Amino acid sequence: MTTPATAAMPASSKKPQVQKEDAMWLQKELINRNYQELATAHERGKKISATFVPGNLNELLMCFDFARSLPETNQLQNGMRKKSGKFIMDAERDGQSEDVCTYVKSDLGMMLNGQVGPTGDPLPRPDLLLLSYTGCFTFMKWFELIRQKFGGETVMLHVPYQGDGKINPNMRDYVVKQLKETVIPALEKVSGVKFDIDRLRQYMRESAKAEEDLVAVLQSAKNRPSPIDGYFGGVYYIGPIFTAFRGTPDASKFYGMLRSEIEQRVRDGKGPITPDGEMTSERYRLVVEGPPNWTSFRDFWKMFYEDGAVVVTSTYAKVGGLYDFGFRHDPDRPLESLAEYCMGCYTNLNLPQRIDMICKYIEEYQADGLLINSIKSCNSFSAGQLLILREVEKRTGKPAAFIETDLVDPRYFSAANVKNRLESYFQMIEQKRAAQH
Repeated sequence: MTTPATAAMPASSKKPQVQKEDAMWLQKELINRNYQELATAHERGKKISATFVPGNLNELLMCFDFARSLPETNQLQNGMRKKSGKFIMDAERDGQSEDVCTYVKSDLGMMLNGQVGPTGDPLPRPDLLLLSYTGCFTFMKWFELIRQKFGGETVMLHVPYQGDGKINPNMRDYVVKQLKETVIPALEKVSGVKFDIDRLRQYMRESAKAEEDLVAVLQSAKNRPSPIDGYFGGVYYIGPIFTAFRGTPDASKFYGMLRSEIEQRVRDGKGPITPDGEMTSERYRLVVEGPPNWTSFRDFWKMFYEDGAVVVTSTYAKVGGLYDFGFRHDPDRPLESLAEYCMGCYTNLNLPQRIDMICKYIEEYQADGLLINSIKSCNSFSAGQLLILREVEKRTGKPAAFIETDLVDPRYFSAANVKNRLESYFQMIEQKRAAQH
């Protein structure tokens, strides 16, 4: 689904070198290394787990020495590498509907094409499918299809939805009970490794360190100019922590390095790094709701920075955890902490919570307004977005607008339409400013 992810923008030999911060290059190394580890896991005697980004139990899976695959991340990587279009069409020829989530169809198409991963390394059959359900019904159907193809043990962690806008003790206890009685025994059985809670605590210490540094990076966008883009650039920042690296010393190193780089940019009064170099003119500060389009990611971003628009914060950058609202993995309460993490993901929030969050962002980050990227095939994000738009406009007095794309289906990215709508939106912001003076 969302998750979101991680991203790598391979520079074509015919184009100028893509500009990135040092931490972005390190992130790309980490992601590629994980694909190599997955490709060789079985021959090294390791089992492979597949799980999703929101509410993923990475620290727990590491306690059992699983190599960790994340189907959404695999498909967004395929999207960025221009592979997903063919996979989606192959899945449709195989009987999938046009309306099915394009992450799912890209994954099914990849299976039909020999299960070769985004980097060209094979993605072997997972031994364990671990679903921590967090607000996206499609996940369950997706794993049913993977299970039909590969077999393997399937474990479901049912995560209560925050219908009333809060996590109560009964909800937390319900998730902890499942962890103890269902999830951990299944992980022991498949891996052959005995659970060690002290090992889990150690991973959680590393997680909390990385989470602290990530929050400092994301909140640096409160500065003027913002030293980061919290949506397009944010994809790189959230990659390791939302996927296979949270809880590792590598993630702590990455976030320490990233924080140092960004704090230096703040001291120097610099704007974000874009693929074409530093953004020197900040004309518009936006909050964005919804995942990015991956198949035209760089062209999409370019439409923003060429007009001096920086995304100061985004809901997508919170899809794997609301760390900026105070959550940290807690080694003193390891299982309770895992439960709270799963229930606290953005897609597990109700609409009033999402609206409150966006309004708070507009105020705290001094944003000019809200832009919604409505994803054609992603109901867990798109449902309710019109309500969100109207409420945020009413409460903040700031202009809001819609654009429409898709996750990894290149047929649903119309550059001309997106560009026209963005330019109209920037004019709305200018008119609003003029009316206030």
